[in-house]
Amino acid sequence: MRHSVVDYVDIVGEEVIVSIYKLAGRLYNRSIVHINSTYYGGGVAEMLSSLIPLLNDVGISAGWRILKGSPDFFEITKKFHNSLQGDPINLSENKKRLYLQTNEDFASYTHIDHDLVIVHDPQPLPLIKFYHKKEPWIWRCHVDLSNPDQDLWNFLKRFIIRYESVIVSSEDYKKSDLPVEQRIFFPVIDPLSPKNRDISQSTIDSHLRKFKIPTDKPILVQISRFDKWKDPLGVLDIYEKVRQEVDCRLILCGSMASDDPEGWQIYQKVLNKAKSYIEQGDVILITAENHVLVNVLQRIAAVIIQKSLKEGFGLTVTEGLWKGKPVVASRVGGIPLQIEDGQTGYLLDPYDHDGFANRIIQLLTNPELGAELGRRGKEVVREKFLITRLLIDYLNLMDEMINRCGG
Repeated sequence: MRHSVVDYVDIVGEEVIVSIYKLAGRLYNRSIVHINSTYYGGGVAEMLSSLIPLLNDVGISAGWRILKGSPDFFEITKKFHNSLQGDPINLSENKKRLYLQTNEDFASYTHIDHDLVIVHDPQPLPLIKFYHKKEPWIWRCHVDLSNPDQDLWNFLKRFIIRYESVIVSSEDYKKSDLPVEQRIFFPVIDPLSPKNRDISQSTIDSHLRKFKIPTDKPILVQISRFDKWKDPLGVLDIYEKVRQEVDCRLILCGSMASDDPEGWQIYQKVLNKAKSYIEQGDVILITAENHVLVNVLQRIAAVIIQKSLKEGFGLTVTEGLWKGKPVVASRVGGIPLQIEDGQTGYLLDPYDHDGFANRIIQLLTNPELGAELGRRGKEVVREKFLITRLLIDYLNLMDEMINRCGG
């Protein structure tokens, strides 16, 4: 169901809603288009699914374009994604050629005639090269840029410097060698989306039956793509330590994004490692693209885990906090922007498996502590990380950019 901005008034208050309408009033009949590489799977697509209808709801003409690419193209851009987060890469001329050719082909049949263009992540980054640019373009990068492979970074900078501005998710991701204006937008969740809205006990029960999930023991949950940076194999190591002290069940749930060709490879490794636990019913792996199921899993979890090795921001942490649940997570990327250690959750070094296990055991044996951490965490999300705040960010950006360019 499509939501209107006023539907959020009971969550964020009347003042926030009024401020949105005032900002939008300066931008009636203006247009914006967002371009990314997938319409499902991952936080970017989820944010755009909520943001773009709300922009239209308040009087902005907002569009969404999905970059089309071959499996080979997405193999290359997955390597780019990993290398922006520190992996080495063989940046061959063939990779560059296919990367650019896909963007040039897409530009030939995708017409852009908007007041502002927002390009998300590295996949469609070079599009700007193939247009006669007549409006401001912004590159929104959602990944951790603190330590990119230098060869790849130098190659991508040739396109980034054509943009008016770059948006990243953390102060740590700003680049001193990038002579382009850089600003920060924190990612957000939509509290009225199927993944985050309040749900009935009957809905919870029906999904537990459908996916054959028993609730006879405490449940640990990690919601993440099957991706090496989310370290599901490390989560299994931690689970082995926890279950020596507390009998519990682990659920790993992650959809397979169309622009992430490595997902099934990682899933198979997890399946092989967890085989005996799966046969016992103590580890459950789910790959369904089902937002209500994610909502259910986060609400029934005793503890939510996010053991990322790298993380652009970590919206699964935001989602868990919004459900009022205790979250034990890695101190990486944007996660420390959401969790204050010991106050709204727990932060640990991602390689400290004993530390993760000890904190999880502490929460399993002291549910009152978990409830208090969850209560505080939810209020942080309400204040900082909801879709209405991102809507305000983009309305302010439109106002600034259009006025700056004399629109």
